[in-house]
Amino acid sequence: MQIFTVFLGFVIFGFSENIKGPAIPRIQFDFMLSESQLGTLLSLNALGYFIACSFTAYLTRIWGIKIITIASFALMMLSGVFIFLSQSYALFSSSYFLMYIGNGMLEIALAILGARIFVKNTGTMMNLSHGFYGLSSTVAPLVATGLMNVTIGDYTLDWRGMYVIVLSLSLLPMISALFSKFPGDDLNESVRVPLKDLVRDPVLWFMVIILSSGVVSELAVGGWLVNFLEKAYQWDTVTASGMLSTFFLCFTLARILLGPLTDRIGFVRSLILFSGFSAVCTFLALLGGEKAAFLFALSGIGIAMIYPTVMAFIAQRYPNESDTAITFTVTLMGLGSVVGNYMIGGIIELVKRYYGADSSLGLLRGLQAGYGFIGLCAAICTGSGIVLLRFLKKRKQLI
Repeated sequence: MQIFTVFLGFVIFGFSENIKGPAIPRIQFDFMLSESQLGTLLSLNALGYFIACSFTAYLTRIWGIKIITIASFALMMLSGVFIFLSQSYALFSSSYFLMYIGNGMLEIALAILGARIFVKNTGTMMNLSHGFYGLSSTVAPLVATGLMNVTIGDYTLDWRGMYVIVLSLSLLPMISALFSKFPGDDLNESVRVPLKDLVRDPVLWFMVIILSSGVVSELAVGGWLVNFLEKAYQWDTVTASGMLSTFFLCFTLARILLGPLTDRIGFVRSLILFSGFSAVCTFLALLGGEKAAFLFALSGIGIAMIYPTVMAFIAQRYPNESDTAITFTVTLMGLGSVVGNYMIGGIIELVKRYYGADSSLGLLRGLQAGYGFIGLCAAICTGSGIVLLRFLKKRKQLI
């Protein structure tokens, strides 16, 4: 039941984050939102997500991980009901904000649960559980599109009905969590290392750098790959989207199949190997031009392993303080990813102006430079991992 809760929780998490793609245009039309209003809505939701990440570990200490896990699923179900009932923009935006509070709580809760439950074969199980997130993320846009077109009698579900149905699935892992007993809540506070002592550990800061760089590289592909292929190589939307789907397929299969390799060769070596593979694929894809575009998709194999492997490392290095360490790294990761995505856009604009803002060459060079930064983020993971490996070897603390 514990493993079922974690695996199904990641399925729900993937759905809740990725059903918005097909729904956003309809939401924008129904509420007559401008592009800036839509951007503000998504930014506020991201803020809610990070706020939830910051307080979830504290509430876990007070109420226990079981109550927090159930509460996160309940919040997501409740937000679905409110989204369904929302006829005004104010109610909708509040409901959407509530959903992202639940999302943030769920991400931390699932990471803490994984750290406490997967004490053996940690790398394998962490990657496998995150693989379920990848599976649901892959099919979420298709499910959302299908549900929005379902008609029952004279009523079409549209985006409101789609959200309430998908988020109602949170009831399943909520029931399994209710009948599960999770370890760690009875841990004596005296054996925990306080946060102020944890942040003095350089290893934790290495994890922040690796995780932030890895997540920027991971998320940026979803936001920029289709745009790059359409504008740089004049691909049509269907073909470009197909390459993105292939990226996510490689991404998901890597997490499901390659987890045991992280346990065998070690977490830090795995981070070096996989992030390096992703960086090399990205740079070769840029250098090779259109004929090497398949390497963009292949890079998903490497970058997929960063997040779950970092979580596995934290679970092993900080067994009694995993909730605090995970919250600290994920919160700073969120801030780093926001900065990283802004930098990609800024680099594209800067290089475009250098080569000619209105020229096709300027656009091509700008897109190449921006996507090159995605590869650079993966390379930063590799470099940080090499330094960390030497640091841990000297102290005989290698995991």
